[in-house]
Amino acid sequence: MISVLGLDLGRKRIGVAGCDRLGQLATGITTIHRRNFASDMAQLRQICQERGVEKLIVGLPYTLDGQLGSQARQVQHLAEKIGTALNLPVEYVDERLTSFQAEEILKQRRRSPRHHKDLVDQIAAALILQQWLDARSQAAKATLAPLEPQL
Repeated sequence: MISVLGLDLGRKRIGVAGCDRLGQLATGITTIHRRNFASDMAQLRQICQERGVEKLIVGLPYTLDGQLGSQARQVQHLAEKIGTALNLPVEYVDERLTSFQAEEILKQRRRSPRHHKDLVDQIAAALILQQWLDARSQAAKATLAPLEPQL
């Protein structure tokens, strides 16, 4: 059993995603329209309490060449503040192109990303969390794989 939240942190909105208790499938929960830190934390705290959240998974916007740019450092700073305020550990996932992928998913659903920014943020958060869940699952499978006999 696992309960984690995926967060797509932006200046105007925070996309929030959760997962099933088995830790296999991530889905968008909501988008928080940022007002001020206290208000944002009150909303996140309520979600965390309702879901029994144990960890926050935050998308980190690396540059295309894999470096930590100024935007990534801003996200890290905010994520650490959020983790401290909620008393939860924070892990990071490379979120390069998740917003683009989210927009493409909306287009496939015949919805305009420009008119559904809330959904873009939720889908991006779900993609971030799914990436973390998949990596966790792969690591667990690797440690459980039977050893091949030595000849």
